[in-house]
Amino acid sequence: MEGMDVDLDPELMQKFSCLGTTDKDVLISKFQRLLGFQLNPAGCAFFLDMTNWNLQAAIGAYYDFESPNISVPSMSFVEDVTIGEGESIPPDTQFIKTWRIQNSGAEAWPPGVCLKYVGGDQFGHVNMVMVRSLEPQEIADVSIQMCSPSRAGMYQGQWRMCTATGLYYGNVIWVILSVEVGGLLGVTQQLSSFETEFNTQPHPQKPTPSPLPPPPSPCPVDVTPSTFIIYCCLSALVWVLKEQSSLPLALKKKKVKISPAILPV
Repeated sequence: MEGMDVDLDPELMQKFSCLGTTDKDVLISKFQRLLGFQLNPAGCAFFLDMTNWNLQAAIGAYYDFESPNISVPSMSFVEDVTIGEGESIPPDTQFIKTWRIQNSGAEAWPPGVCLKYVGGDQFGHVNMVMVRSLEPQEIADVSIQMCSPSRAGMYQGQWRMCTATGLYYGNVIWVILSVEVGGLLGVTQQLSSFETEFNTQPHPQKPTPSPLPPPPSPCPVDVTPSTFIIYCCLSALVWVLKEQSSLPLALKKKKVKISPAILPV
């Protein structure tokens, strides 16, 4: 887990001189951005209200109150493994975004963590997806169902990991999407899905041919010894005639004869 730095950056403090607004929603948004989205809007409102909506005092109160009692999980963004990544997508098209992330800390993540939308374009109605608790240095893929905007253009959004208590942590994950009428991202993902489905279906196996002759058909129940001998000879003759079609031409010229001596009188 990474400890939280309680020393306020002088550059951060200098920014307060430009924040001369009294609008509560604006203050909450600026509070959240100054903390790097480590706190949800409700938590920001709590500290702002506690300090009579003084942004500088709220930031100080947050670090004074939280830093001695909290340790932040660690997350590193590994790579974007979206199928068709880099291709444009047509308007109003469903697609799946997949990221590979890693628990880069020394302790396992707490239960109930999620990847959550924090800013920019949302791309659909999904604003969070639950993520299992990763062990130290463990890597996992996280996928989110999204939908492209209805108009062509360039769009971007940000997502971050978040604990069950609303504490954001780890790298900011960006979605940068090019929407064009002739985009191929949706088609690429559909073809990949069909290929995966086909490869996972069981295919019928051809029976292995046997070098031995097929077993004879069941003979009648009431047979005499002479009838049984005739039946066996006929079965053998049928098998030999079938096998002749696969023999070399020189062998086919040989005639198969059955000696009358073995036939019953």
